[in-house]
Amino acid sequence: MDMSQYLGIFVEESREHLQDLNNSLLELEKDPGNISILNEIFRVAHTLKGMAGTMGFTNMANLTHKMEDVLDGLRNERIQATGEVVDVLFKCLDALENYVDTVSSTSSEGDEEYSELVEFLSEFSTGGKAEKKPEKDTGQHESKSGQAEKSEGLRVDLSIYDKDVIEKAFQQSLKVYEIYVELDQKCLLKAARAFIVFQILEKNSDIIKSVPPVNDIEDEKFDYYFTVVVITQKDKDFFVREINSVSEVRKVEVTEITAKHLENINSAQEKDTAKQQTVKESKPEKKDAAVHKANDKKVTSKTVRVDIERLDVLMNLVSELIILKTRLDGIISAGERDRDIAQTLENLERVTTNLHDAVMKARMVPVETVFSRFPRMVRDIAKELDKDIVLHMSGEDTELDRTVIDEIGEPLVHIIRNSADHGIEKPDERIAKGKSKEGNIWLRAYQDGNNVVIEVEDDGAGINVDKVRKKVLEKGLESEEILNGMTDEEIIQFLFMPNFSTADKITDLSGRGVGLDVVKTKIEALGGNVELISRRGQGSKTIIRLPLTLAIIQALLVMVGNEKYAIPLNSIREIYNLNPQDIKYVRNQEVTVLRDTVIPIIRLHKVLDIEVPEDDANKKYLTCVVVKKGEKLTGLIVDSLINQQEIVIKSLGKLLSGIRFLGGATILGDGNVALILDVNAIV
Repeated sequence: MDMSQYLGIFVEESREHLQDLNNSLLELEKDPGNISILNEIFRVAHTLKGMAGTMGFTNMANLTHKMEDVLDGLRNERIQATGEVVDVLFKCLDALENYVDTVSSTSSEGDEEYSELVEFLSEFSTGGKAEKKPEKDTGQHESKSGQAEKSEGLRVDLSIYDKDVIEKAFQQSLKVYEIYVELDQKCLLKAARAFIVFQILEKNSDIIKSVPPVNDIEDEKFDYYFTVVVITQKDKDFFVREINSVSEVRKVEVTEITAKHLENINSAQEKDTAKQQTVKESKPEKKDAAVHKANDKKVTSKTVRVDIERLDVLMNLVSELIILKTRLDGIISAGERDRDIAQTLENLERVTTNLHDAVMKARMVPVETVFSRFPRMVRDIAKELDKDIVLHMSGEDTELDRTVIDEIGEPLVHIIRNSADHGIEKPDERIAKGKSKEGNIWLRAYQDGNNVVIEVEDDGAGINVDKVRKKVLEKGLESEEILNGMTDEEIIQFLFMPNFSTADKITDLSGRGVGLDVVKTKIEALGGNVELISRRGQGSKTIIRLPLTLAIIQALLVMVGNEKYAIPLNSIREIYNLNPQDIKYVRNQEVTVLRDTVIPIIRLHKVLDIEVPEDDANKKYLTCVVVKKGEKLTGLIVDSLINQQEIVIKSLGKLLSGIRFLGGATILGDGNVALILDVNAIV
């Protein structure tokens, strides 16, 4: 069967399961004894193994199979969830992510077998490396049910009822065996193979116990292995020989059950039941929380997977519809407009607006898809740097356009790494400063008008402004005289320059001269802006503002010379008439005072290299559009205002993509093209 048609679904679902696995492992590290978390991890590993086996990815299936063995040991309390075990499980997660990435790019899982990791898991599952649970004073191992005890050297739990049956078999001089059968993972009809094995067993013995139950085995609700306990007159070798004769049987292990095994079975069922009740009463809140959490997971919404390219096509069609509506409005405005035409045009505008909103909502994705990768990253960085760091996240349900979501991850990685490496101090340093031992990083997202704001804040040491000033002088970026007249906020902005780093040495995390310049470039390419605030000894905050969508926006149309330009409305603070006499010069830069605030003035004629109209010098007032970039204000001088209009952003194409100050183009109602100004590049 050709499975290539299912590769896309396999990759998408695998990544969802791996994210669930990542979250569950982080929870397990905080609460190693939580059985519900272990069950969730086991479920994910089991699902991934089944998916990989179905697709024929044997290496991936083998790794998840070994993970199941360890997780089963953790669930049955044969193995403790120590830091070493959790670290290995995290390495398994990384390996599985590599497998999925390889499948995504090459349609195959590659040749990497991660044999060392598989060996580690094998040693853990057999007790070779993992720390085992301490035994009780009675020398007995309690099972999860409280009614059956794990007998030493056996795979199954024998209950007091099994004990009675086995003792009667011993009285009749019969033999009792535990038979473990493992099928080949390439076996397609595992239930059929198991049926043949059971036929052999039923013909030559009496089966008293099966794990998993026989019904589950018949319905193929089992892994590639099962264990049975039988009473027989035959010897061990007979069963080994007969079962191995069945094709696709990989391993057969027969263990004889003796009276010594029965000694470990606790017949005091009432004692176990009482103990279980005590445990239940001692932790009511935790159990209730686990039940609520399980119930929450059952609430699912009805969703359909849609390829992003199909949404792009739909968005382009809606964009064309809005352009046609705008042109129709312009044509009718130029001629006579009766009541019916006006009403029809209004209805068309309402429908196109609703259609646009519906398509935009379909493209919106919660920022949780990006945020979810950071708890693991912060954990790994904290271990590498020997720091205690706690990541607090909020606003994960805030939605952004899919195209923005795909690009925002890399800048956030740089910012959070900077906070963890440069910002948060070592535990002893924090204690000496009167801070808590644990450093904190806050990652927040919230909507602010037509923008989404993402903040990364830490309570670390803050930015050493003196160190930045010294680096600026060393690089010759500014004179000492000018630096002395600059505020701390202005000096911090040098950190956004290319190849600027204050790190004393190069590490895997920082000191390579890249980071904040990459952040600024990427954010501004998305039509957003980034701001950095720092307080010495108290911490730093990075604020990123991003547009909700990159496709259709509200804009102000202005005239500069004989050309029409569009300025995004969300960048405009206000518009007012500026008296030319109020313009002054500071360090060769035109500035004016707006309500006790000094703002720079930029003449768009000069920036865009447009000829100044002859009557411009005789104007009594200049039209000034005040735009904002974070908290920074700038006044743009234009010739006149046209109107406010909903515009569709069109790319300039590869040939014109490098032009500075332009963020795209739009088609106006009269069919002409107007260029869209990139305010972040101008200011």
